[in-house]
Amino acid sequence: MSTTLGARIRQLDPQVINKIAAGEVIERPASVVKELLENSIDALATRIDVDLVEGGTELIRIADDGEGIHPDDLLLAVSSHATSKIVSDADLFSVKTMGFRGEALASIASVSRFRIRSRQPGADTASEIIVDCGRVEEIHPSSGPAGTLIEVRQLFANTPVRRKFLKTKGTEFGHVTEQFTRIALANPNLHLTLRHNGKSVYELPAAHDLRERLRTFFGDELAGQLIPVDGRIEDLRLWGFVAHPGQSRPNRKGQHLFLNGRWIQDRTMQAALGEAYRGLMMVGRYPLAFLFLEMPTDEVDVNVHPCKWEVRFRDTQQIFRLVLSTIRNRFLEMNLTPEFLTGGPAASKESPLSHPEERQRRFELAEWARQELDQAVRTIGHAPQMVPPAELPPPASQRAPDAPARESLSSPAAWSSQDVLIASPGAIAESAFAAAPVREYLGGSVRAMQILDCYLVVDDGHGLTIIDQHALHERIMYEYLRRRVLSGSVESQKLLLPLSIELSPAETAMLLEQRELLGQFGYGLEEFGKNTVLVTRYPVMMSKADHPRVLRDLVQDLDAPGRKLSRRDLLDAMLHMMSCKAAVKAGQRLSPEEIESLLSQRHLIDDAHHCPHGRPTALVLTREQLDRQFGRLGA
Repeated sequence: MSTTLGARIRQLDPQVINKIAAGEVIERPASVVKELLENSIDALATRIDVDLVEGGTELIRIADDGEGIHPDDLLLAVSSHATSKIVSDADLFSVKTMGFRGEALASIASVSRFRIRSRQPGADTASEIIVDCGRVEEIHPSSGPAGTLIEVRQLFANTPVRRKFLKTKGTEFGHVTEQFTRIALANPNLHLTLRHNGKSVYELPAAHDLRERLRTFFGDELAGQLIPVDGRIEDLRLWGFVAHPGQSRPNRKGQHLFLNGRWIQDRTMQAALGEAYRGLMMVGRYPLAFLFLEMPTDEVDVNVHPCKWEVRFRDTQQIFRLVLSTIRNRFLEMNLTPEFLTGGPAASKESPLSHPEERQRRFELAEWARQELDQAVRTIGHAPQMVPPAELPPPASQRAPDAPARESLSSPAAWSSQDVLIASPGAIAESAFAAAPVREYLGGSVRAMQILDCYLVVDDGHGLTIIDQHALHERIMYEYLRRRVLSGSVESQKLLLPLSIELSPAETAMLLEQRELLGQFGYGLEEFGKNTVLVTRYPVMMSKADHPRVLRDLVQDLDAPGRKLSRRDLLDAMLHMMSCKAAVKAGQRLSPEEIESLLSQRHLIDDAHHCPHGRPTALVLTREQLDRQFGRLGA
């Protein structure tokens, strides 16, 4: 092994070591809050108060009523690898506390202006120590109540590059509240408060029912529909709440997993959770869950990652079986048929197929087509949804030079918000997309029918084309919306009574941070306090959409782990979301005129073969393939 430019190997300075450790443990203000809250829990605190200024970048103050720190130990508390929670290496395999590495306080103190004041119960005075970016001052007596107060000012003050890469104050505060939420869920018996810039955000008295905390952070609607679960295998116990299969998310952000009171991310538990919902949820969606695993500490290794969110189980198969059996057995006791939605702006039109397995079929079109081919062929020609050949004007290529065009709607400049299809393809009949007849697209006499209120089967004289009505219409709407947004011609309608949306604190911060860009899509957003956002206006082209649901799905999609939010991400996500919500749904019955209108628009878009998400819009079965299936070749 060689060294750079022949430099000699030397021992690093302790302050440099602390800064390196800080890079592993302290990523942002939320990391500081997490470490300090965990220390307060280990000190057996019953009340913890958190105060922040500017998202925690300027000040983090955490006070607890725990056991406090002995005056003689204050200097050790800000020294690296000094802890009261383990003694030998054997203790690492039976960790019973939240912290144990002895790095957090030293790491934080090395990159901030840091102060600890602590008094043990029964002591006459408190003691205080100040560390200014790694420079330790003398311990001196102070006054204060029993417990510990820690102040962290100007985080990363001596590492400007790290400070430069922090996000906006709102985003950083969102990350802090996410950590605060995890601690609050894992410790409902704690009295917790959170203040930001002098304003109270959360005041959480000790609670005996976890649902109270769930209502506070996630709203009454979700908390009221959660399904309690409880299961055991030997000395393992899994309990908590899971959501109905109809309440899914586009990522795993809604999966809150805890091990002995510690928030974790574990692939075994996530895989078992996904398996428990197999066949009950659409592909690409993830279930919501709040699960608490209790087990002997010597059965798990928590010393895997410096942030302590990754663990290693001794018997992963047993954990998998426990999670899977607990949830599946609970589901077997229930009727999981979705109920008819009421109260939303477009509840009935936004509803998916009545049974979850039917929704799954949309994403397995090829397999469905093979299984249902015989039935489709038998029903062609006498189905009630048959569209007869229409007497329509000739295509533009065959029109006389002096013949007038069909209105002037084929020009995007002539489009208006009233031309946009929201719930029914018939609404496009007079719009730009209705200019071409079905005959021009398919070339000749056309017969089409709708089956399962989901697919359009078209006989083009050469075979069968099976079309996913939602996927095709979604593509049409995507092209239309993209042109409108890029041309800056999206119209909006102001609401007399604003609509409220309950989100998590992190999601609220993310949505408000992008309110200017969302305004280009016609949405007006205002902050309403805590985790509530008001929708004051909406795009006219989405007049029948469920706007809270649209925005909630949008922010959940953008808040995927490891995904960096950018202007392009938001534009693309909004176009996908709005086109999906505006398109006809699987399970929606179409009239013959609506079928013809939808098919006539297929050739007017750039890529009619795929929806905006990349899924195919159609499956073609040629005459040769049909003859082969029925053994007619060579007959």
